Amino acid sequence: MGCADLPTEAGGLAAETLPVWCPTMAQPYITLPSFATKDDGIEYFFGTRHSSIDVAPGLATVPSRTVFGSRGPAILISVKQVHGADVLIVDQPVHDRQSFDGGWDALITDQPGLAVTVRTADCVPVLLHDPVHRVVAAIHAGWRGAVAGIVPKTIDALARRFGSRPSSLRMAVGPSAGSCCYEVDEPVLQKLREVFPDWHLVVNGPPGPKRFLDLREFVRRQATMSGLAEGAIAVANVCTICHPGLFFSYRREGVVKNTMVSGIALVSPR
Repeated sequence: MGCADLPTEAGGLAAETLPVWCPTMAQPYITLPSFATKDDGIEYFFGTRHSSIDVAPGLATVPSRTVFGSRGPAILISVKQVHGADVLIVDQPVHDRQSFDGGWDALITDQPGLAVTVRTADCVPVLLHDPVHRVVAAIHAGWRGAVAGIVPKTIDALARRFGSRPSSLRMAVGPSAGSCCYEVDEPVLQKLREVFPDWHLVVNGPPGPKRFLDLREFVRRQATMSGLAEGAIAVANVCTICHPGLFFSYRREGVVKNTMVSGIALVSPR
């Protein structure tokens, strides 16, 4: 399924679950208006191959440029991602070039002016915001991390460390490999069956040794099972494999040539 098969939402930069958004021109980044506005005290973005956001895995850095505008963060954090389910909580001020040794696939912070970021090239970037306790999180969810529970574990970490109520959280699910293209084999399907009884709701295609996985829908359902409200989840329903002009894709290119950077930060409300 490609652009010609999908309705296009006017405006270009906003991608919501319905209608399905289809890029028609090179865009630097993607936002979801139902997730947050400028008045919510956060800035965020889902990157494309045109974003040019510089991060250094394992380091906190001062961005050379930012999509966040004048209220944007002074520091970006990027960590080594290992396709696991460990969560890094950053609850202290961070300085430029501060190192973060280890591997994590989710970052949480309550520090204003600090952007937590993830890098993807078909995996699902997920952003969380607690407007009550003023906390944000960024999650890298590939199939391994999703099966290991990276999304519910991040939600649980927000609750344990900051008192976040899942019913108060807002969630944005970014562009990733879609069920139109994301073919997985029996070992992946078996892992999915072991942790998700309703696995058939996120798998498409006829029975056989290979099926198509809807990874965005899987993490969305994990979030609602963890207590998030259906209406609090915004989804950029666009496939990274389908759109070579807009996204990097490991599945399409066979190698990670580059990645998209997505991030979220607390800022002062207008």
